[in-house]
Amino acid sequence: MVARTPSSRSPAPAIAFGLIGVVVIPAAVAYSRYSPKFSLLDTAYVIPVAAAAAVAAILAVRGTRGHVHFGPRRGVRLAWVLAILAVCCTLSASIAIGFYELLLRLEH
Repeated sequence: MVARTPSSRSPAPAIAFGLIGVVVIPAAVAYSRYSPKFSLLDTAYVIPVAAAAAVAAILAVRGTRGHVHFGPRRGVRLAWVLAILAVCCTLSASIAIGFYELLLRLEH
């Protein structure tokens, strides 16, 4: 059995991808309130961006963890929290769009 060795990679890319995944959907919703050409329904186009950022954050944060941790783990924990929040934002936006489409189809 091969022992897992700690990685010296920084959690900064995972934090950046997690922030993108968490912020992109609320930013699109806020932009839709002030833009006459970008409606609230158009925010569905940023859901794949948030999903890709969430997956990238999870993959990036997995490379930063090992059995032995040197120094503060605050960055790794923040990266995990942001990755999970990005997944939750992506899923909740997808569910909202899915129910909206279902209601539109049942209306006719």
